[in-house]
Amino acid sequence: MTQLPSPRGALTPNRPLSDLTWLRVGGPADWLFQPADEDDLAAFLRDLDPAIAVFPMGVGSNLIVRDGGIRAVVIRLGRGFNGISVEGEAVTAGAAALDSHVARRAAEAGRDLTFLRTIPGSIGGAVRMNAGCYGQYVADVLDSIRIVTRQGRIETLPALALNLRYRQSDLPEGAVIIGATFRAPAGDPAALAARMDEQLARRDASQPTKDRSAGSTFRNPAGFSSTGRADDTHELKAWKVIENAGMRGATRGGAQMSPMHANFLINTGGATAADLEDLGEEVRKKVFQNSGITLEWEIMRVGERAT
Repeated sequence: MTQLPSPRGALTPNRPLSDLTWLRVGGPADWLFQPADEDDLAAFLRDLDPAIAVFPMGVGSNLIVRDGGIRAVVIRLGRGFNGISVEGEAVTAGAAALDSHVARRAAEAGRDLTFLRTIPGSIGGAVRMNAGCYGQYVADVLDSIRIVTRQGRIETLPALALNLRYRQSDLPEGAVIIGATFRAPAGDPAALAARMDEQLARRDASQPTKDRSAGSTFRNPAGFSSTGRADDTHELKAWKVIENAGMRGATRGGAQMSPMHANFLINTGGATAADLEDLGEEVRKKVFQNSGITLEWEIMRVGERAT
């Protein structure tokens, strides 16, 4: 491989990624880069051969890394990127800050980002995927983000520049999100804490939170997240069309569609990335045959299959 820059942070060749994903599968990255701070990241990207691909990786909560690994420099942000601050209605968080931590910190300060409490992952991924639940999305509260471009520039982008929509956003190619600022409505800290406790209880009662999963596997065909309201219907929910196709609890190797929640793909132990992805594709085929609906993956799948 072409000579890489020499950063202050950790740069590890042929780094297995399975232990960095919630599903615990996947082959190695050509390189794993864990920058010391944003200046270290900016200098590294500036000096990196433009022909070398980069892949920003969060905490691996919504990701299948294929068994053959990733031919790229995988960038994983750590402690230098997980700060959280609250000033008035502005809640600013580093991209590596966990969604749940941001929700709690904001609530303690009397600011309502409670919808983030039950979303697995970190703020960088939440922004990129316009994460949401209970009828609220990142797009509703995001003010701006900070990025490092592939050319090594540190820039601030307004939320409108991202064209946020259901589970999608537009970011400059190769850009790495390093932080986000939200405009959070005011709320009573005790009431916000109680709401988050109720949301956690509801999640734990309906989702396999103790299993090795990556959250929702497929986007809802309806084009929006569950609202949690009494009038919320299920006909075009991913779990419902999967169940209607007879795929709740379906297995392949060590992979299974959860018997508890049909839209959760889980590693029951010993699954390969191929097991998980192939089961997901089988589900998509059966759902299309049964209902004519083409499910779209919500879990990101990256890298190469094993040869």
